[in-house]
Amino acid sequence: MDSLGNLKRSHYCGDLRMENLNEEVTLMGWVQKSRDLGPLIFVDLRDNKGITQIVFRKEDNEELYEKAKTLKSEYVIAVTGKVFERESKNKDIPTGDIEIISNELRILDTANTPKIYIKDDDNVSEEMRLKYRYLDLRKPQMQHNMRMRAEISKAFRDFLYDNNFLEVETPFLGKPTPEGARDYVVPSRVNKNLFYALPQSPQLFKQMLMVSGMDRYYPIVKCFRDEDLRANRQPEFTQVDIEMSFVNMDDVIAMNEKLLQYVFKRIKGIDLALPLNRMSYQEAMERFGSDKPDLRYGFEIKDMSQIVKLTDFELFSNSLAEGKQIRGINFNGLAQSYSRKQLDKLTKYMKGIGASGLIWLKLENDNTINSSINKALNEQFNEALLNLFDAKEDDLILVVIDKESKVLDYLGNLRVHVASENVQFKDDDFAITWIVDFPLFEYDEEEDRYVAKHHPFTHPVDEDIDKLTTNPHECRAKAYDIVINGDEIGGGSIRINNSELQNKMFDALSLTEDDINNKFGFFIEALKYGTPPHGGIAYGLDRFVMTMLNVNNIKDVIAFPKTQSATDPLTNAPTFITEQQMEELNIEFRDDSTI
Repeated sequence: MDSLGNLKRSHYCGDLRMENLNEEVTLMGWVQKSRDLGPLIFVDLRDNKGITQIVFRKEDNEELYEKAKTLKSEYVIAVTGKVFERESKNKDIPTGDIEIISNELRILDTANTPKIYIKDDDNVSEEMRLKYRYLDLRKPQMQHNMRMRAEISKAFRDFLYDNNFLEVETPFLGKPTPEGARDYVVPSRVNKNLFYALPQSPQLFKQMLMVSGMDRYYPIVKCFRDEDLRANRQPEFTQVDIEMSFVNMDDVIAMNEKLLQYVFKRIKGIDLALPLNRMSYQEAMERFGSDKPDLRYGFEIKDMSQIVKLTDFELFSNSLAEGKQIRGINFNGLAQSYSRKQLDKLTKYMKGIGASGLIWLKLENDNTINSSINKALNEQFNEALLNLFDAKEDDLILVVIDKESKVLDYLGNLRVHVASENVQFKDDDFAITWIVDFPLFEYDEEEDRYVAKHHPFTHPVDEDIDKLTTNPHECRAKAYDIVINGDEIGGGSIRINNSELQNKMFDALSLTEDDINNKFGFFIEALKYGTPPHGGIAYGLDRFVMTMLNVNNIKDVIAFPKTQSATDPLTNAPTFITEQQMEELNIEFRDDSTI
C-alpha cells in the first residue's frame, strides 16, 4: 500500500473543466470502474463532488500502466497528471469534456468486492442498503442528499442567528413524560431503580429558557419517540426548535414565514409570496378529511346528507336515522381509469382501513350515471348529485357512510390513495398552508378521558378558558401547524405562561395531584417566578429535507436510519447487554412463561 506522504489534493473530481487544460492536478477518490483497452487503461475516479476520467498509457510509463492494471472497483487512490481535452466526450457528466493523463498513481487502500453496487439504480433491498450503509452513502444521490441536508441546516442557522436567536443546548437525559408518545428510557446506575428518559422534544426546557430571559432560542437537536414507524417517521429524528418571548400567534407565524421564505429562496431559488395561506382545522377536515391536506390537487369532500333524502334508498335513510353521515368525493376525470375490478380492489382497500364499504357512481355520456347502487337512482337525485359535485362526463364519485369523525378520516385516506395512483406531481411544486384553530383536546376512548391535541402546555384561546372545567371539548388552542404537500413539517403554539392556568389545563386532562407534582412540579414552580408570554414552533428537519428534495422515504435524507422495526442492520442495534451491565443497572429479565 502506498503512503499519501506530502501529496496534496489540488481539485475535487467534479471540479475540472476546459479552462483547466494543461494544468498539473492531483485528484483523490474511489475507483468507480476501470476499463482495460490494451495499451490504454481508463479509470473513472469518484469523490463526493463528481467523476473524472483518468487515463494510463502504456507508451508513457509501462510501470505505471502495470500498476493501474491492478485497480479494482472501490480502491482508494491518488493520481497526478495533466488535464487534456477528451476525444470522445461525455455530455452526461460536468467533467465530460476533459480527462487526466496520469503520471503518478498511489494506491492508498484496496477494497473487497462491494456487497452492493455504488450506483443510484442498483435496485438493492433496503435491508442491504442499511447493512452496508457506508457503501450506500457513496452513491451520488445519497451524497447529494446529505450535502443538501447540510445546506438546509445552515440556512436555518443563518436566518435564526441574523434574527437574534440564541442557540442553546438542552439535556438529553430528562424525566419521563406523559401525554405523548412512548419514551425511550435510560436506567440510572448511580441512582438505583430510577430512570431518565430521552427527550421527545426540548419542550419544557425551551419554555424555562423563556422564563430565564433568553428571549429567542433555537437548537437543531435530536429527539426520540418510541412509536410505530412510517415512511416519514424514525425513532430518533432531528428538530429545529424555535421559541420566542413577548409574542402572540401572529408574531410567531410572521417570523416563521420569513424563515421559510429565506430557506426556499436560498435552497430552491423559489420566491414564496407572503403571507402564506391559512386554513382552520375544521375547514381542512371538512374539505379534505385531514389536518395536513395536500393542496396540490382538488378532490374535495362534499356532504350528501341532504340530497340522499331525494331517494328512498334504505341504506341512506337507515344511516341518517342512526346519526351517520354520507359524504363523497368527485375524482374528476377518473371514471375510465377504474374498471369494475379496480373499484372492487379500491373497496377492499377501504375495508382494510376500517370503512364498511364504498359506493361508486360514474358519470357517463349524456349525463347518465352508472353506479353500484343503480336501483337507488332517480332523476331528481341524479340532478342534485351532479350539481353538488359539479360533475361532468368521465367523473368518478366515491361515497363513504359512517360517523362524522370516521367518515372524514376514511375519505381523507381515500383522497390521498387515489391521488397517489393518478396524479403526476411536478418537482418543486410546493403547496404550503398554515392550519390554525385546532381543538385544544381530543377524546381518547381507550383512556376514557380527554388528552391534549398538541401537548398540555398549549395556551387555550382566551375566550375559551372558562370552558376548561365545563366544556373542554369546545376549547380551541392557540396552535398552528405548517403543512407542505400533505405533510406536517412543523407545529407549534403559544404556551401557557402562568401556573394557575397550567394547573387548570392539567385538571382538564384528569391528571392527579401526584402526577402533576411528580412529572411537572419543577416546571410549575418555574412558572411562579415571572414568565413572559411566549410561543414557538418545532420543524421536523428530516421531513423538511425530504419534502424539499422530493424524496419519498425519510431514510434517504438520514445518514444512518433505522428500519421499520426500529433496528439498525449496520450495528445490529438494539442488542443484549452483559450480565455485569445488568447487575450495575439493577435490571432483571422477566420470565413471561411464569406470568
